Amino acid sequence: MDAMTFLVVDDSPTMRQLISFSLKRFKGSKIVEACDGVDALKKLQDSSVDMILVDINMPVMDGLKLVSLVRQDPRIKHLPVIIITTEGAEEDRHRGLALGANAYIVKPIQSAHLLKTINDVLAATK
Repeated sequence: MDAMTFLVVDDSPTMRQLISFSLKRFKGSKIVEACDGVDALKKLQDSSVDMILVDINMPVMDGLKLVSLVRQDPRIKHLPVIIITTEGAEEDRHRGLALGANAYIVKPIQSAHLLKTINDVLAATK
């Protein structure tokens, strides 16, 4: 796999670190961090990203709003999006996927599960 750039969007610095740490297993990967949906949209303007990993519950703009805006933007709507959240309810999962997320992971995350999900999504979107 080529080196990838991941956008990690979470209002918790600890969670961003945890996810970034797992992503470092992808050789040569680059990680861009954003603290909410608005910050993420700004970063998406400035850098070319290969995948977005996003939390749902964040101030300013939540993850579901971000997913729907990404899916409406012709320049970035092709990007794979993985939601990583504490929201484990079936209707939350359904809403996230209905809005266009490629996968939905409930926290706490296991590194191995995250990496497998990323690989599955990449294989499905090739």
